[in-house]
Amino acid sequence: MPPHGARDLRAVRDDLVARLGAAGVPEPQVDAELLLGHVMGLSRGGVQARIVVGAVLDEAQAATLEALAARRAGREPLQHLTGRAAFRSLELAVGPGVFVPRPETEQVAQLAIDALRATAEPEPIAVDLGTGSGAIALAMATEVPHARVWAVENSPEAFPWTRRNVDEVGAENLELVFGDLATALPELDGSVALVISNPPYVPAGEVPVDPEVHRHDPVAALYGGADGLDVVRVLSRRAWELVHPGGVLVIEHAETQSASIAAILAADGWRAIVHHRDLTSRDRATTAVR
Repeated sequence: MPPHGARDLRAVRDDLVARLGAAGVPEPQVDAELLLGHVMGLSRGGVQARIVVGAVLDEAQAATLEALAARRAGREPLQHLTGRAAFRSLELAVGPGVFVPRPETEQVAQLAIDALRATAEPEPIAVDLGTGSGAIALAMATEVPHARVWAVENSPEAFPWTRRNVDEVGAENLELVFGDLATALPELDGSVALVISNPPYVPAGEVPVDPEVHRHDPVAALYGGADGLDVVRVLSRRAWELVHPGGVLVIEHAETQSASIAAILAADGWRAIVHHRDLTSRDRATTAVR
C-alpha cells in the first residue's frame, strides 16, 4: 500500500500529460516527465525508470507538482518553472528577462564551432553579439577551448542571467561584456575570426503564435523593427569592422528572411554568402565571409 496521500507515479504522469495536452502544450509527455523530474530530483530517464517499477509521488511532491502544472498549463515556459534550459552539452540558468535558447540554435552554433575549428589561427577570436543567456558563446568556448571568446549583452534584465551562466560554466577563455552590439569591443576591430549573433528578427507586426514566446520572452530579444531586420543591418556593419579579411559572420534568422539578409550583406561587402537549413528543412542561418 502506498503511504497516505501518495499517488501512483504512472497515473500522475498520465493525468499531467492529458492536462497539458488539453492546454495546447506542444509536447505534453516530455514536459510532464521533465516537471516530475524537477520535483523528484531526477532526470527524465530516471522518472521513466521509476514509473516502470511502480514508484509513487508523495504528498508534498504532489502539492509542488500541482502548482507547477497549473503554471505550465497557463503556458508559462517550462524552463521558467525549472530554472534551467539545455543547450548542446550545457545546462543554463534562465528565467524572466532572458531569451530561452532554442534547439534550432544549437545547429547555428555548430556552424560557428566548425568555422573556428577549421581556422589555422592558434587562438582564433570569436564574438557573440547579443549573447542573451550566453548559450552560443559558452558553447564556442567549451567546445573550441583554444579559441578566445567575447560575449556581449546590453539588456539589464538579461545580463544577470548571462553573468550567472558564465560563472557557473567557468570557461576561462570567455570574456563577458555589457555593451551595445553597434559599438562593442572597438579594441578588437580587425582581429576577429568569427562573429555570430541570434539577433531579434521578428517583424514588429507579427506576434509569435506560441504563448510561451509572446507572453514571456523579452520584447527586445524578439522584435527587429518593421521588417525584422533593423538589428541585422547594424550587425552586418559592426561585424565587418570586427573581423579580419577571411573572417566569418553567422546570423540566425527566420526562414523568410534569407534573400533580404543576403542583399544587406552583399551591399556591405560580404562575400561567399550561404544559407543553411535546420532539421525541418527551413532556412535558419546565413554565413558570409569578409
